[in-house]
Amino acid sequence: MKKILFIALIFSHVVLCEHISAQETKDPVLEQKKEKVILEEKEALKEEVISINSRFNKGDISSDEANKLKEDAAEIHALNIENRIAILENEAALFERAASTKKAMDTIKDDQEEISRIEIKVFDDEDPLVDINFGTPKKYDNRTRSNLLVAFGFNNALIEGQSINKSPYKMGKSKFFEIGWTWSTRVLETSNAIRFRYGFAFQFNGLNPTDNMYFVQDGELTYLEEFPGSLTKSKLRMDNLVVPIHFEFGPSKKIDRGNYVRYSTRKKFKFGIGSYFGFNMRTRQKLKYSLNGSKQKDKITQSYNTSNLIYGLSSYIGVDDFSFYVKYDLNKIFNEPNRNENNISLGLRFDL
Repeated sequence: MKKILFIALIFSHVVLCEHISAQETKDPVLEQKKEKVILEEKEALKEEVISINSRFNKGDISSDEANKLKEDAAEIHALNIENRIAILENEAALFERAASTKKAMDTIKDDQEEISRIEIKVFDDEDPLVDINFGTPKKYDNRTRSNLLVAFGFNNALIEGQSINKSPYKMGKSKFFEIGWTWSTRVLETSNAIRFRYGFAFQFNGLNPTDNMYFVQDGELTYLEEFPGSLTKSKLRMDNLVVPIHFEFGPSKKIDRGNYVRYSTRKKFKFGIGSYFGFNMRTRQKLKYSLNGSKQKDKITQSYNTSNLIYGLSSYIGVDDFSFYVKYDLNKIFNEPNRNENNISLGLRFDL
C-alpha cells in the first residue's frame, strides 16, 4: 500500500507540474527549460531511491523507514519542480513586461543568467538536512580581500643624542591616529600562511611640547620656545597620506564548501612587517591659552620646516582583527639644519 502511495505521489506531482506548464505558456525555450527541470529532479529522486534501497538491503534501516524516506524524497522533489517552474514562469513574465525597454531587458537577462539551481537533500545524515543554493555563484577561490584599517595610540620622537625619557614632548598627551583601506592577497597557491597587504592610509601624528613650550618657525629653523602666556594646550600635528605595504604571516583555517574555498584567520595569530611611504599634506599648530582673562585658541597652518616626503618601517602582532602596532619614520621630522628627530608611534591596530 505504501509503495502504491509513493508511486502515485510522484506521478501526481510531476503530471500536475507538466499540465500547468503546458497551459500557461507556449514559449518553446521556456518549455525546454521546464522539461530540463523535471528531468533533473526525476534523476535526483532516482539516485536518492537507489541510496535508500542500498541502506535497506544492508539492514541499516527497516522497510517502513525506507518507505517513509522515499515518500519524503518524492514530495520534496515534486515541490522542487513546482517552485523551479514557478521561478521560470515569473522570469518569462518579467521579460515580457520589460520588452519595450532595452535597458531593462538587458538588466533582467543578466539577473536571469546568475540564478542557480535550488537543491534540497534529506537522506544523507552527514549533510545538512536542507542545502539551498540560490543566486549568484560564489567565486571558487577569492585570493584577495579588503578591509578598513584603524589604528591609534601614543606618539613621540627619537632625538639624536638624547634619551626618550628626556623628550621635550609629553609622553601621554602626544598621540597618533591612522585610518585607511587595505587589501590582502594570498601569496602561495594552496596556503594562506603568507599574505601581501597593501593600501592607503591617512596618518595624523601629534607632538605636545612640555613646560609651556610651543613651536616657532624662523626661516629654515624650527625650535621650541616658552610661550609668553599660560598655555592650556600646545600641539603640532602632521597630516600624512601614505601607502603601507606589509607581509603578514600566520596560520589560517581552510574552509572547503565544494563549490568554493575560503581561508579564515578568525581567532588566529598574525605577524606583519613592512614599510610605508607618502607625503605630508599639512602641518598645523594648535594653541589654547588665556589672555587678559579671556580664553583664546589659535590654529596656525604653515610648514614648520617639516619633511614633505614620508617613509618608514612598521610592524604589528596580534590575533584576529586586533594587534599591537608600532611605526617609525625614517625621514626626519624637521628638515636640515634642524636637529635630527624621528617620529615614533606605538598603539593598537584593528583590521575591520
